[in-house]
Amino acid sequence: MAEGAFFGAHTPLHPDHLWIWEKAVYVDENQRTWLPITIEIEGSLQVLMRQEDVPLGDPVSPSQLGPYLLPVMWQLYPGRRYRASDSSFWRIVYHIEASVGFSGDP
Repeated sequence: MAEGAFFGAHTPLHPDHLWIWEKAVYVDENQRTWLPITIEIEGSLQVLMRQEDVPLGDPVSPSQLGPYLLPVMWQLYPGRRYRASDSSFWRIVYHIEASVGFSGDP
């Protein structure tokens, strides 16, 4: 039988905090890793945060990052929004956790 891909997603709890670990990798309070996907639409910056387990190297300090579009930390606030380390607010539009795998007979 041919292999077929399946896709599963569910809505997890929002992380309380996200800290930059290295460029393009954030870590939450439960040591889960999050990868940002940055999209600019009509002058507005949108970020999709994808929870994916990745091996972590040594953390970097903000000064080692160089110019970076995203804040170094986010904290969850009431009203479905995050406050960033630069005091800006980011609204949560949609939040999912996804997994991709294969099924089928060998």
